[in-house]
Amino acid sequence: MPSFDDPFRRPVDHDSHCCPPGLGAPHADIEAAGAGLPGRRGVLTGGAALVAAGWAAPALADEADDRHGHHGSGKHAERVRLTVLGTTDLHGNVFNWDYYKNAEYDDKAHNDIGIAKVATLVKAARKELRKKKRPHLLLDAGDTIQGTPLAYYYARIAPITKGGEHPMATAMNLLRYDAAALGNHEFNYGIDTLRTWESQLDFPLLGANVLDPATGRPVFRPYVIKKIKAKGRTIKVGILGLVTPGVAIWDKANVGGKLNFNGLVEQAKVFVPELKKRGCDLVIVSAHSGADTSSSYGDALPYPENASTLVAQQVPDIDAILVGHAHVEIPERYVTNEQTGKQVLLCEPYYWGMRLAVMNLTVEYHARKKSWTLVKARSHLLNSNAAKENGKVAKAVRAQHDKVVSYVNAPIGTSTATLSAARSVVEDVPIIDFIQYVQAGAVKAALTGTDATLPVLSEAAPFNRSASFPQGQVSVRDVAGLYIYDNTLLGVRITGADVKAYLEYSAAYFKKQGGAGPYTLDQLTNAVTPQAPTGTPDYNFDSIRGLDKHLTYRIDVGKDVGSRIIDLQYDGQPIDPAAQFVLAVNNYRQSGGGGFPAVKAAPVVYNAQVEIRQLLIDWVTANHTIDQSTFASVDWKLAYNGADVVVS
Repeated sequence: MPSFDDPFRRPVDHDSHCCPPGLGAPHADIEAAGAGLPGRRGVLTGGAALVAAGWAAPALADEADDRHGHHGSGKHAERVRLTVLGTTDLHGNVFNWDYYKNAEYDDKAHNDIGIAKVATLVKAARKELRKKKRPHLLLDAGDTIQGTPLAYYYARIAPITKGGEHPMATAMNLLRYDAAALGNHEFNYGIDTLRTWESQLDFPLLGANVLDPATGRPVFRPYVIKKIKAKGRTIKVGILGLVTPGVAIWDKANVGGKLNFNGLVEQAKVFVPELKKRGCDLVIVSAHSGADTSSSYGDALPYPENASTLVAQQVPDIDAILVGHAHVEIPERYVTNEQTGKQVLLCEPYYWGMRLAVMNLTVEYHARKKSWTLVKARSHLLNSNAAKENGKVAKAVRAQHDKVVSYVNAPIGTSTATLSAARSVVEDVPIIDFIQYVQAGAVKAALTGTDATLPVLSEAAPFNRSASFPQGQVSVRDVAGLYIYDNTLLGVRITGADVKAYLEYSAAYFKKQGGAGPYTLDQLTNAVTPQAPTGTPDYNFDSIRGLDKHLTYRIDVGKDVGSRIIDLQYDGQPIDPAAQFVLAVNNYRQSGGGGFPAVKAAPVVYNAQVEIRQLLIDWVTANHTIDQSTFASVDWKLAYNGADVVVS
C-alpha cells in the first residue's frame, strides 16, 4: 500500500510551499488509496466488469515483458508495473442522472455518467491488481464541485460553508483517491466554498500554479510524494497538480487580487526538478488543461489555456500526464520531450465519469543507482456504461440527491406556450429572448446617473439545445436547464461600433455557404460535435437584443468572417458607431471568456454578483406567468445575398 512522504506537513517557513495566512492551511496527512469498496448484489465486479468496460486486452498485454528486463537491461532485471487510475471533469455527477430531464442520463452513444459507476470500475480494477500484487494509485484532474444541480445546491442553497459535507467529498473519500488537481470550476463559488470542500477531503488537493500575489508561492499544495512498496523496495512517485490559468479571467470576481495563476510550463519547470531532487523515481502530472494547445481567451493572458502537450514537450523528467479540462477522450498519446527525446504518456478520460483512465507504468530497478527507471508506458480507458453503480457510494449520497431532485422539480410558475431551444443556433427563438429580457431588465433597474439614460442591450447564447419550457407548469429544473452555468450578471458600457464587432465575432459560428439552402443545422454551423471536436461551442454563439427598442440585424453566411453582419439597426435606423449602450453580459464573457471583443475592456456599470440562473428562477417565481408576447421578437435572421436562409 502506498504511503505518504509530504514536505508540506511541517509548519510554514520560507522553504515550504504552503498556504499564506488567511487562505487556509495545508491538508492533513491521509492514508493513500488501496482498499476496495464494499460491493452489493448485482454490481459487476472483478474481471466481468473490467472486460465489459474494455480492460482485458490492453491491460494484460506484454505481461512477460513487464516481468523481466530486455534490450540490454539484464535477463533478471526486476520490473514492476504501477497502474495509475484516473478521473477528470466529474462536475458534480455522482449518479447516472439528468436533473434537467428528471431521468437517467443517456446520450446518442449511450454513455453513462457519475462517480458511483466509476467506483465499481475502481473496485474491480483494484481487486485484479491486488491479485497480481501490483501497486496502484487513483488520481483526479479537476472540475469537481460545479456542473449539476446537486453541486449547485450544496454551494448556494444549502452551502457547505454553513455545515454539512459536500456530496463530492463524500463520494471521493469512499473511493480513497491519492490526490486531485484543482480545476477552474473549483473557483466558481468563491474561495471559502473551495477551502471548505478541501477541508472535507481525505486526500490532498493540488495546485502548483495557484500563487499568493504577495509571496509568489503556491497557496495549495503543489505536489505530493507517494512511497510505494514493491518487491521489497520503495518506488517514490511524485504527483504534481496544475490548473489552467484561465481562472484569472473566468473567475476574476472571486480571485482578483487574492490569487495569481502562473503558466503550467513555467510552474512545472519549478517543481519537477524539486521532485527529482527529492528522489522521485516517477513524476506524474495531473493537469487540468487540455492536450491540444489553444486559448478561448486569445492573448488575454500570457499563458495558454490548454498546455498539457507543452508541459510534456518543454519540461524534462515527466513520465505521464493525466489530462483534464477539454472533455475529450485520449486513450493513449505520446509527446516527445524536446530536451531529452523521451516519450511522455498523455491520457484523458472524457468527462462526467464516463470513462476511467488506466495508465500502466512499467519501471525497472537499477541496483547500481538504487533507483527505478520507466521503461514502458501504456494507457487505455474503461467505459462506465459497463458497470452498475456502487452501492456504498450510492447509499452515502442518496439523501442529498433526493433532496435536490425535489428542489429542481418544484413548480414555480406557468408558461402560456411551449418554448424550445432546439433551433436556437439558427433562429431567434423566444426562450433565448427570455434570458435577454430578464438580464436587461435587471441591469436597467440598477443603473444610476447618466448610465440610466442609456439604452440597454442584452447578450445570450444557446447553452443547451435540449432546454424547453412546457406549456403549463414550469419547474426550477426547467429554468435551470435553460441556463446550465453558474454565471453572474454584469453591465458594461459599449458603443455601436463595439456592438458590430461583437456580432461579427459571434457570426464566425457559421460555415461559409454558397446558397440559401436548405441546410441541416450541422451543415450550417461550425458547432462542436463528436465528429468535429475542435469546432465552436454553442455557448460561443451570442445574439444581442434591445430592451425598450429593437436591435435588428442579419447574418450573411455567404460572406467572409468579419463581414457578415448586415442591416444592423437600432430602433429602425442604422446603428450609430459612436452611440453608447449598456450591454447586459455574463461574467464569463465580460472577463474575456471566448475572446469576444470590446466587453473585457469596457467600463463596468453594474456588477451585483447576481447569478443569472437564480435571476431567471426568481423572475418566474415573482411573475408566475411566462408569456412570450411580453418579450419575444425576431430581431436577427440568417441570410444569403439578401434571401433568408432555409434550415431544415
